[in-house]
Amino acid sequence: MSQPYKHLFEPLDLGFTTLKNRALMGSMHTGLEDKAKDFPKLAAYFAERARGGVGLIVTGGFAPNIEGWLSPFGSKMSKKSDVKRHLQVTKAVHHEGAKICLQILHAGRYGYSPLCVSASNIKSPISPFKPRALSTKGVYRTINDYANSASLAQQAGYDGVEIMGSEGYFINQFLVTHTNKRTDEWGGSFENRMRLPVEIVQAVRREVGPNFIIIYRLSMIDLIEQGSSWDEVVQLGKAIEAAGATIINTGIGWHEARVPTIATSVPRAAFSWVTGRIQDHVSIPVVATNRINDPAVANDIIERGEADMVSMARPFLADSDFMNKAAAGKPESINTCIGCNQACLDHTFGGKRSTCLVNPRACYETELNFSPTNNSKKIAVVGSGPAGLSAATVLAERGHTVDLFDKASEIGGQFNIAKKIPGKEEFYQTLRYYDNKIKETGVNLRLNEGVNATALISAAYDEVVLATGITPRKLELEGADHPKVLSYIDVIKEQKPVGQNVAIIGAGGIGFDLAEFLTHQGVSPSLDIELFNKEWGVDSEYQNRGAYGYAEPEAPARQVTMLQRKDGKMGAGLGKTTGWIHRASLKMKNVQMVRGVEYTKIDDLGLHFTIQGGEPQVIECDHVVVCAGQLSRRDLLDDLQGAGITTHLIGGSKLAGELDAKRAIREGFELGASL
Repeated sequence: MSQPYKHLFEPLDLGFTTLKNRALMGSMHTGLEDKAKDFPKLAAYFAERARGGVGLIVTGGFAPNIEGWLSPFGSKMSKKSDVKRHLQVTKAVHHEGAKICLQILHAGRYGYSPLCVSASNIKSPISPFKPRALSTKGVYRTINDYANSASLAQQAGYDGVEIMGSEGYFINQFLVTHTNKRTDEWGGSFENRMRLPVEIVQAVRREVGPNFIIIYRLSMIDLIEQGSSWDEVVQLGKAIEAAGATIINTGIGWHEARVPTIATSVPRAAFSWVTGRIQDHVSIPVVATNRINDPAVANDIIERGEADMVSMARPFLADSDFMNKAAAGKPESINTCIGCNQACLDHTFGGKRSTCLVNPRACYETELNFSPTNNSKKIAVVGSGPAGLSAATVLAERGHTVDLFDKASEIGGQFNIAKKIPGKEEFYQTLRYYDNKIKETGVNLRLNEGVNATALISAAYDEVVLATGITPRKLELEGADHPKVLSYIDVIKEQKPVGQNVAIIGAGGIGFDLAEFLTHQGVSPSLDIELFNKEWGVDSEYQNRGAYGYAEPEAPARQVTMLQRKDGKMGAGLGKTTGWIHRASLKMKNVQMVRGVEYTKIDDLGLHFTIQGGEPQVIECDHVVVCAGQLSRRDLLDDLQGAGITTHLIGGSKLAGELDAKRAIREGFELGASL
């Protein structure tokens, strides 16, 4: 059988070494880098991805000195004593046939440390400390620190280093006038401002010699005002090549940019066009990145000549065997990254170990495992939402006989609602993965089949897993049964007609999704790069600095008002790294947000309420849609336990609250691994 993704799997000759394919596992900070005791876990994590077929791995960022720390006592490569712990990582990766580079990352003003430094003493909007402007002497010392860090990486067995020059970190902060107000030889003209990255690459090349990979992560588009111009990007790219870089990797957007760059609402390969633009100006390999999660998309980018390699980071969190499955021509078996950020970036920026919503084993390779069972049981799993799917497939893979019941006509539970929200189309991929996994593991899927306790008891199951999910909480309010009152399930799943003026009761994650659903019309911007660029102001012609233009969102389909009882921030429970995207999107759709509300009644006129004991108000609306929380469904539990059947609750059945697919899938996995 011919290779379906031949461009992705073509070797890449770097002169002194060859990469076995064109896939680069991009840098992600997992939290395992920060403590010496976690390096065996880090080694296992990388080894599993190497075994899965990726050609080149880049680690999470390691600071070249204390001033460059991401956080106090965090990952650092600056002393000879640091080398030993890294040897176990490089040996593990090399044993599995891949190559690995250490990323050298100086946080600059993004550092969560009072010791942070930058080009100038201008505070970042996303970190708490104002940086100290690094002295001229300090700049030279820092260049030497980069070279020292690269030398230590070489001693630790790494095949190369990646110098992080994008995403708004230290080097980026010297490049643009947005953050560089210096008057010495490191400020002023672009020639002065670009000296830092060029001299860092030169110093590293002198230190490590010719036969060592140097990747430079170049910020192709900053997406901030006063960012680099396209001519400056090209000028820097050429200078970086001349300075001795082996590969140029792509960086998209500063962390403080108000444009989504990797969230699920970003179209696949939305920024490969900019990598394609620089191909004509440099002769060393160039890497495309951001929201590439499918082997066909990766292969097409290379085939179109937009890049020589493709960087995928989170897709290798979601499925360590991504490349092996692609090589075997089985893309349907890939556990696709859905770009949710809930367990990776949200964990990283929350100071927790990263993992993956759709793959709870990610970064837990030494802890969360399962083996074939020695005691095969007959097990019923009731409910095929994320928790039930996770439990059923793990149980069956271990050798248990598993019947998976659902009264619905398709698997997925609440994912079948989420997948219909504009910007969340990737949720279809998780359901495709589980549909394939059910077949692979031999789960007996029984759809359109509601099951009661009597049937489960008479079937003599050894154990029963209840993953029956939730039911929406009913509104206790005068007029709650009025014809204009709908639930979010009525609107999204049942597609009941909704008028032009809508009030939403509840501003949690479901309320925000519902508002997105109701205000959207036409093609989803997450499926159309031109629409996305227009909505968020990405200047694809690169006429503006930083490719940062003016947003021109589509007119909203409806006038929507969201209300919540609490007086706190609307959407306070949204993701740490994606909540701002949801708020900004709804603001562009003119969604009104009202908090501190006491609901009074619903009648023919609309929704009546007061705000903190103030004057009565009314929203004259066609419909009121309720997103007032959920209740767990446990109607089978008492009868099953009363009959002496061991019964387990997972997912929404165990805890309703805000719908939490991350917890649901992990609970299903852990239960499946333990029975």
